Amino acid sequence: MDFSRDDLIEAKRQIDSTLHKLRKTIETLESRDQKRYKSQITLAKRRVKAFEIADYFIKREIAGE
Repeated sequence: MDFSRDDLIEAKRQIDSTLHKLRKTIETLESRDQKRYKSQITLAKRRVKAFEIADYFIKREIAGE
């Protein structure tokens, strides 16, 4: 699939925003009862990793244009 540079830049902006929110969510959950929120913390960390991978490839695609 071909995406315009503007599409990639907007996608990166959205990913950066979501990553920021997820990291804050992890901080909040970890400051509470970690045992109670273990599954939510794990899910948020996995999502962070997935978005970091997507962000890496978007940066690479933008730089390669």
